[in-house]
Amino acid sequence: MTADANSKGAPTPNQLIRAARAGDSTALGALLELYRAYLRLLARVEVGRRLQGKLDASDLVQDTFAEAYRNFRLFRGDQEPQFVQWLRQILAARAANLVRHYLGTRARDVRLEQDLNASLDHSARLLGAELAGSLTSPSHAASRREQAVVLAEALERLPPDYRDVIVLRNLEELTFPEVARRL
Repeated sequence: MTADANSKGAPTPNQLIRAARAGDSTALGALLELYRAYLRLLARVEVGRRLQGKLDASDLVQDTFAEAYRNFRLFRGDQEPQFVQWLRQILAARAANLVRHYLGTRARDVRLEQDLNASLDHSARLLGAELAGSLTSPSHAASRREQAVVLAEALERLPPDYRDVIVLRNLEELTFPEVARRL
């Protein structure tokens, strides 16, 4: 399924992007909601690595959504993959602000944001690679991103213990003994 085709009759991500660009705030809300599970999964990995016990991933996603909603006029793309990348960049910037807050760093450090952005991109690639293998064409890359969103939604429906094992092993890349210790 592509971002312009949807068998359920619901608006596709690309249709929602176009409607949001035309000023439809309901479409923008629906568009953001499509990526809640995906962003929560990526945020959980970053929160787990850097701010364990200090912050909930859902709070980071809410902050990301609020920022995206306020600044949607700054989004320059017109396709789902560009929108997903833009959301990941916002998530990385919000995470960097929280790391600075909780770890006591006052000055803005662009390297921290770049590190978080790279880490989120790595997690997103791992999530997509689990489904799509080594496909490399642009259309396959877009499909991988879409599949990563679907995979995140499926993980969201798993019992927490099952989801934790998959996330710790495949996204945080822990060994099985490390997973056992964390659980």
